Amino acid sequence: MATPENFGEVRDRPEPSFPRDGSPSSVDTDTAVILLGAGVTALTHPLLYVKLLIQVGHEPLPPTVGTTMFGRKVLYLPGFFSYAQHIVRIDGKSGLFRGLSPRIVSSAISTVVRSRVKQAIPAKEAESMPTRDDLKTSLRKVMRETSQEMIVQCLSRIATHPFHVISVRCMAQFVGREVKYRGLFSSIMKIFQEEGLSGFFVGLVPHVLGEVMFLWCCNLLAHFINTYAVDDSFSQAPAVRSYTKFVMGIAVSVLTYPFMLVADLMAVNNCGLAAGLPPHSPLFKSWVHCFSHLSQQSQLFRGSSFFFRRVPVTALTTLPVD
Repeated sequence: MATPENFGEVRDRPEPSFPRDGSPSSVDTDTAVILLGAGVTALTHPLLYVKLLIQVGHEPLPPTVGTTMFGRKVLYLPGFFSYAQHIVRIDGKSGLFRGLSPRIVSSAISTVVRSRVKQAIPAKEAESMPTRDDLKTSLRKVMRETSQEMIVQCLSRIATHPFHVISVRCMAQFVGREVKYRGLFSSIMKIFQEEGLSGFFVGLVPHVLGEVMFLWCCNLLAHFINTYAVDDSFSQAPAVRSYTKFVMGIAVSVLTYPFMLVADLMAVNNCGLAAGLPPHSPLFKSWVHCFSHLSQQSQLFRGSSFFFRRVPVTALTTLPVD
């Protein structure tokens, strides 16, 4: 699923198998995964930063007139590279990494939590399912494994969500040029003083709901396609089945993206930043209110694309077209 910060990420990729006895090799594996995760997080952070600013509706650059493949003129909003250059002009190259440290901490905590939870869940021997007949009897196994994945994902999200909130707010400060959330520890104290513990978990429900929907839809769709759509007589059936879950992950992540968008918007809603206050953004009473508002404005997929972003139909009447 696309998360949120994870949109475009393949969540069903094979994960390292952790020894279940807490041995030194397990610690070494955890360390390696943490370091790798930190590197990937740092490399992809500019993408997530631009995406977040688009999600909160910050469009500092004017649209340009372009044409579709059918020759019709449309207004296009700036893509990732134009947006990133705008950030660099204002904050320098280091500005592209605003809010990175909470994401690195979140990645490390997620790795540790996943490792420990997997050690606590009883392991079962993998079953070989090379034929359609075997696959037809495996629905119970798919449901059991998906339930275990759901537990791991939910616990990981609960443990890391406070850092996600901090990261989102650090990045959203670009809109109003605030300096309210600066360092990691000062941000923790600021949120606790102003909002209490609940402030660390704003937007948690839609985030968890989207990830749970992603897991179940992806795994069950892949199972049914592999069982009923892929014929064993086809010579490449094993190869096709190995990629089914990957393809389903991309498709389902699009459907669950609105929940990730709502989670990010709720993280900045009414927190004292311009990005979450009128006139830039309405004040939402709940995540359901936010979802309903975005649906009415046809904005449930805002920020899901970095390129060829058309001006929303609702905004066309307010923009001059030459």
